[in-house]
Amino acid sequence: QVQLVESGGGLVQAGGSLRLSCSASGRTFSRYAMGWFRQAPGGKEREFVAAITSTGGYTLYANSVKGRFTISRDNAKNTVYLQLNSLKPEDTAVYHCAGGRFYSASPRVTDYDYWGQGTQVTVSS
Repeated sequence: QVQLVESGGGLVQAGGSLRLSCSASGRTFSRYAMGWFRQAPGGKEREFVAAITSTGGYTLYANSVKGRFTISRDNAKNTVYLQLNSLKPEDTAVYHCAGGRFYSASPRVTDYDYWGQGTQVTVSS
């Protein structure tokens, strides 16, 4: 069983930056592909943001965040990061990290086995 805990969310003005972290328990973190997803208020579905392979050699981004967000990982620290730059009000959401027992970077919610509780990001205009 892997437990994921996100941190780093908060309130920021449009154009600002945040860095989210996701810490994982267990000794097999380096075997997991990791992803970030977000769920906006109002009952919207959880949507893909970014993903990274288990070794960190390949990343994948949603078109809406490409060029503004950067996913990275430090397997020695069992942590995956999401750097959020040039934030927009439409980026407001609860951000969840997810881990999957596979190598590749996947944008599909159903591929992932473990999920964190999420961290709130609010961007004011």
